[in-house]
Amino acid sequence: MRRFLTSIIVGAVAAAPVTAQVVDAASANAGEVRVLDKLTGEVTDITLQVGETWAVGYLKVTLSACRYPTGNPNGDAFLALDVLYQDSPTFAGWMLASSPALNAMDHPRYDVWALRCITS
Repeated sequence: MRRFLTSIIVGAVAAAPVTAQVVDAASANAGEVRVLDKLTGEVTDITLQVGETWAVGYLKVTLSACRYPTGNPNGDAFLALDVLYQDSPTFAGWMLASSPALNAMDHPRYDVWALRCITS
């Protein structure tokens, strides 16, 4: 039974058409990131200018770029982040505000996720 259900699910996923949507994006000068210390439960929201680095606990978070859909500045922001843990690289890449698990930082103590771009 288990093998049969797996076959149905895999077949359904393979049969689904894949479509790409092209969205015009604009750059913002700042972005907001949330950091969770899983050990203490402390949540910190950080507003960063592009190029700025902020230290939270043992982390250093740097915002390299912040982009958002042109027609929807409050929509799906995506931020380019560099995260260091005790000065060793932990994460470097893009995080999406609407899908934090898509490209998440994997760390035993800290979670970091993108919240939004700041346009004003």
